[in-house]
Amino acid sequence: MARAFSEIAFTQTVRDRQSDLGSRDGYAALDSDDIDRGDRLGPSEIGFIQARDGFYQATVSETGWPYVQFRGGPAGFLKVLDETTLAYADFRGNRQYISHGNLETNEKVSLILMDYPNRTRLKVWALAQQLNLQGNEALAEAVSLPGYRALPERIIKLSVKAFDWNCPQHIPQRFSLAELAPDLNRLQKRIQDLEAENAELKAFLGTDSRR
Repeated sequence: MARAFSEIAFTQTVRDRQSDLGSRDGYAALDSDDIDRGDRLGPSEIGFIQARDGFYQATVSETGWPYVQFRGGPAGFLKVLDETTLAYADFRGNRQYISHGNLETNEKVSLILMDYPNRTRLKVWALAQQLNLQGNEALAEAVSLPGYRALPERIIKLSVKAFDWNCPQHIPQRFSLAELAPDLNRLQKRIQDLEAENAELKAFLGTDSRR
C-alpha cells in the first residue's frame, strides 16, 4: 500500500471505523512522508495492465449512485501512455451511455484489473477525460486496435492518482479457454495417441486370434 491510496480511500469516516474496529494502527504509517506515494506506475504495474483483456470500471452519477461496468477487448487494449496516464478506445455497446453520462458530471473513476489464474488484483484510482476522435488523431491511433471488429466512439484518457495491489485471500482461481488451451491440446493429443494405440492393439489381437 502507498500514501496516495490512503489519502483517497481512507476518508475520515473510514479512519473512524478502522479505529473502532482495531485496524487503524496498522495503517497509520501510510500517512508518513517517508512512504512512497504510489501514484506512478512501475514496471510491475505496467506489465500487469498490458497483459489484461478486461477490467471493471466504476463511475458515479450526479444522483450519487455508483455504476460498475466491465470493459473488455484484446489483451493490452488498455494502453499505458506513461507512468501516470492510461487510455483506451471507448467502443460502441448497447448505447445506454451510463458511464459516458456519469463522466460528464464526475471525472473520478476506479478500476479493478483481475488476473484470476494467479489470484492477483490491481486497483487504480484516476481522473477521466472523454475525448473526441476528431482532433485527437495521434491519441486515437495510439489506442486503436487493428483487426478488432468494434466501432470506437471516443477516447477515455485516465490520469492515475493512486493504485494498490490487493490481498489474494478471497480471489477465486479461474481460467479462460485461451489460458487452458495448451493443457487441453496436450490432453487431446494424448487421448488421440492412446486411441490409436488401442486400435492397433485390437487389430493385432484380432489377427492373432484367427491364426
